[in-house]
Amino acid sequence: MSALPRLALPLAASLCAAFAGSPAAAQQASSQPLRIVVAFPAGGFADNVARLVADKLEGKLKQTVVVENRGGAAGNLAARAVAQGAADGQTVLITTTASAISPTLYKNPGYGPGDLRVVSVVGSAPESIVVHPNNPAKDLKEFVAQAKKDKLTYGTAGVGTGSYISATYLFKELAKVDLTHVPFQGGAGATNAILGNHVTAIALTVSPLIPHIQQGKMKALGIAAAKRSAALPNVPTYIESGFTDFTAASWVGLFVPSKTADAQVDRLNGAVNDILKEPDVRERLARFGLEPMSGNSKQMAAFYQAEVAKWGKMVTTLGMKIE
Repeated sequence: MSALPRLALPLAASLCAAFAGSPAAAQQASSQPLRIVVAFPAGGFADNVARLVADKLEGKLKQTVVVENRGGAAGNLAARAVAQGAADGQTVLITTTASAISPTLYKNPGYGPGDLRVVSVVGSAPESIVVHPNNPAKDLKEFVAQAKKDKLTYGTAGVGTGSYISATYLFKELAKVDLTHVPFQGGAGATNAILGNHVTAIALTVSPLIPHIQQGKMKALGIAAAKRSAALPNVPTYIESGFTDFTAASWVGLFVPSKTADAQVDRLNGAVNDILKEPDVRERLARFGLEPMSGNSKQMAAFYQAEVAKWGKMVTTLGMKIE
């Protein structure tokens, strides 16, 4: 997937402190840039979505939007900076499921889920278990049967990622099988490992794997979604494979400091919801393998709280903790 042609810009001064209804206030808002802080490096999953959103927000909000990549510590550096910043509507964090995982996984991430307020969740893509096409397993049931007889390995993008946590929970807690974990430095390493048949399986968000699966270069055994993917209609869900109600997904969302005014949050939420109705945006998100999400700020808050609880339960059950 290619990033949109927007270069990361230096830090901008600020947006207007509050959105007011007067023409003068609106003029002030449009003359100041909105700063978007992306919690991961340029060119990745979150960054591609951030630049799409930034490009569209300029037109919706009638103001300049600048993007700053501030990767590091699994998204914690950027999240901490925004959470501890002024709640004046000047800065928006764009991050992933990591924001729901880190408060439980890390001993001291520098922020808690109550320090950030979700504005919108742009899109979501389910986790998946994928094998080399030479593997005889047709689905997760057959793969689990293999694991009960043989010593198998599974690769991920690294310890602490959502894919690692959900796959480890699936194998250890639900399927009761013991596989050897092989961590890689990012999804690209894990993808190359399964293409070369160097590990038995990989656990990754399905979106970047869709072209490989469609071309027959790898085989998906299941996706952790409530329903099958339109892009992969022949791939069953984990639920269909007998893992009742187990879903897990990576998503990209917009956050602001928790004390940000309702009016500012609702304004941004409304703009993003409008953006998600545009056909070209939906087409581009589909290209990223993301299912668009929309809802008001209260619905988004409920979603985020549920995600914190879901991932927190998995992390706690597995006894994971990172210093």
